[in-house]
Amino acid sequence: MTDTNSGRDGRGASDTGGTRAPEAIAGPGMAAERCAGGKPRGRRVAAASLVALAALATGCEPGTAEGAQDVPPVRATQAAAPTPSPFLTAPAPTAGDAEPSTAPPPSPSASTAAPAPTTARPAPEPSTAPPPRVLMRTGSESERVRELQARLRQIGHFGRNPTGYYGSVTADAVRSFQAKRRLPVTGSTDAVTWQRLLAMTRVPTAAELDPPTERPVAAPDERCLKGRVLCISKKSRTLAWMNDGKVVSAMDVRFGSEYTPTREGVFEVFWKSRDHVSTLYDTPMPYALFFSGGQAVHYSADFAANGYGGASHGCVNVRDKKKVAALFDQVKNGDKVVVSW
Repeated sequence: MTDTNSGRDGRGASDTGGTRAPEAIAGPGMAAERCAGGKPRGRRVAAASLVALAALATGCEPGTAEGAQDVPPVRATQAAAPTPSPFLTAPAPTAGDAEPSTAPPPSPSASTAAPAPTTARPAPEPSTAPPPRVLMRTGSESERVRELQARLRQIGHFGRNPTGYYGSVTADAVRSFQAKRRLPVTGSTDAVTWQRLLAMTRVPTAAELDPPTERPVAAPDERCLKGRVLCISKKSRTLAWMNDGKVVSAMDVRFGSEYTPTREGVFEVFWKSRDHVSTLYDTPMPYALFFSGGQAVHYSADFAANGYGGASHGCVNVRDKKKVAALFDQVKNGDKVVVSW
């Protein structure tokens, strides 16, 4: 007999009645909806399932989203830099807003050569070279001083005859030469100054080294025309050593001041003193030829240095040491001396 209450083939209830058998097959979305106590949402459950599957599919490798442009995939070794949005760009920080960085300095690469250490350049040390050696200075007396004067005269720095004595006039001439050649202006003749002067001048002649006199010799007094005479003229300020009216040598001389005048007249040499020193004035009187009391013809370093800017204490000063030395050797005691205007 057939059971009318059984479903189709005995596996389910009929459409009209009886107890509904529990559903043996239920989809994942349906089970989830039933556990949550909500109503079945078939389309939304299906969409959620598709999204989950898509997330799983794109989690390992980058892919192209549906509807995106066909852009070749970026290789794993090259990171794609994000494009900043122009609307999200922050203003550049100012110097006052910047905070000190606490990140450690990057360590130098092993392949990068370390920069060479820089050292401060030391300040230049002052020159330790010794100054040029001084060859001649104020107070020097020599034939080289005479040559110096003659060479300076060749180029217009020394305006008188050479005397062989290095005085203030010679020092001024040397200063003038040094200043024009941009050398240290000292007034002393050092090795550099001397070499420069030698290069600019020629060897002086005998007449340049020993000119007869700087002043023309006056016509001799008639008392000087006979015998051996020291003929001295205050007018021409010269001394002529004469022998029987012939001039043997001549030299410039100066005389005493108005307070200590040189006596005029005819005298004789009565004493010769080569290295004499005045006991009254405590001054040297080299090559002294005394003719009237304490008055004598002698060499004067002051006259050689300062020219006619000064005066003697009554003696007849000669400024050319070489000439008066030769005169001293030639004159004898008893020779005549004539002093005149």
